[in-house]
Amino acid sequence: MPPLVRRLPEGSVALVTGASRGIGRAMACALAEAGAHCILVARTVGGLERTDDLIAARHGDAGDRTARRATLLPMDLTDGAALDLLGPSVMARFGRLDILVHCAATLGVLTPVTHMDVAAWQDCLALNTTAAWRLIRTTAPLLEEAAHGRAVFLTDAHACVPAPFWGMVAASRAAQDALVRTWACEIPATSGLRVNLFDPGIVATRMRRQAMPGGDPAPLPRPEQVARQIVPLCLPGEMRHGQRIVAMPVVQQG
Repeated sequence: MPPLVRRLPEGSVALVTGASRGIGRAMACALAEAGAHCILVARTVGGLERTDDLIAARHGDAGDRTARRATLLPMDLTDGAALDLLGPSVMARFGRLDILVHCAATLGVLTPVTHMDVAAWQDCLALNTTAAWRLIRTTAPLLEEAAHGRAVFLTDAHACVPAPFWGMVAASRAAQDALVRTWACEIPATSGLRVNLFDPGIVATRMRRQAMPGGDPAPLPRPEQVARQIVPLCLPGEMRHGQRIVAMPVVQQG
């Protein structure tokens, strides 16, 4: 895959959730390649370390941890008290936040609406909806202060188009999308902050394997291919705001 040619301003700081695997990992690598220092957020320490190693290997600083382009922040995004401290912690450590890309999500349980388990329902809402709201609340002051603040929230087609058994994802993502679009409407026209939703479509990720364990991942886009479509939404020249952007089709070469 050819290197990215688009560059972020010097000193840019990006926060990526779900950075231990899948699109989150690919997005962290892509933003680091574009010049950002990435704050990697996920529950799994081992996964975060793997992402950190990938970033370091690509930039020739694997042997020098002081020069690395990533900071690891193991965190359970459903821990509201910890998440509320994220923005102030980023401010204390870096003094700025230019980019937020929220990739963390859960599939929940694929089941009829009438069979939904209360605990599974609450867990799904906690990550897919409430965590997004808390992320907005804790990072908004920093993003609003940035010269070209950018926030991208991954979404899902089921938020717009219902399908049998996908009620947990549909409801939790639709609620997230409403919050994000409402926040976008509330941002003054004079602000440099741009907020958008991005629907990656069906991608070869672990979540896809969980949903469709018998499916063939070979024809599906790879997380790295999708991440390269998200990077432009994080650049200073991006003017779209309050929109839902759908990934362009990717054709795999045989």
